[in-house]
Amino acid sequence: FADRNGELLNPDDSTVVLLYYDLTGIAPPIETWVEDDSRVRFAPAPDKAARRAAVRAELEAAAQGVRGVGLIRLSMNADLSEYDPTYEEFTIGALSPSSVVTFNALGQRISLRFANGNDAQVWRVPAAQSQAIRDRIGYGRGNLDVRLKIVSVQPAPAGGTIVTEVLDYELRESHRGAALARVQVSPGK
Repeated sequence: FADRNGELLNPDDSTVVLLYYDLTGIAPPIETWVEDDSRVRFAPAPDKAARRAAVRAELEAAAQGVRGVGLIRLSMNADLSEYDPTYEEFTIGALSPSSVVTFNALGQRISLRFANGNDAQVWRVPAAQSQAIRDRIGYGRGNLDVRLKIVSVQPAPAGGTIVTEVLDYELRESHRGAALARVQVSPGK
């Protein structure tokens, strides 16, 4: 996937499904999706052909739009842990190895996982700064803007998994959105 340098910003579920098909090299079942689309299914008989053509054109254009994509930017809840004074760190639960971001569309379920979650989830902070950070976060768990690089894909029936590496992220306050930290995850860990 090294030559894929296109980027998606907070893609919707159907875009990720189309990206998955593009990454795997499997032809998407566009004709099935066209027939399953409610605009086609519930169209009056005289309008069905035109509706099929319109839905097919939309799906084909969307499929073309994900070609070459190798980066994804997502905004999500950070799920910031309490501060661990022993290790002088917070854990960003949203980036843990067990975390999964799920996209459901077109009868498919695509999961997004983090190959370097063990490293990405750790945010080291000196003890002297930890309380000020918790005070700024407030009652929320923080928001996260994360940049991901696609490293592999794992096909499965009715969906599959896109495996990514976290390149960097920005942690923000939940309420005002002010930046708390910009973290680059070390490559090769």
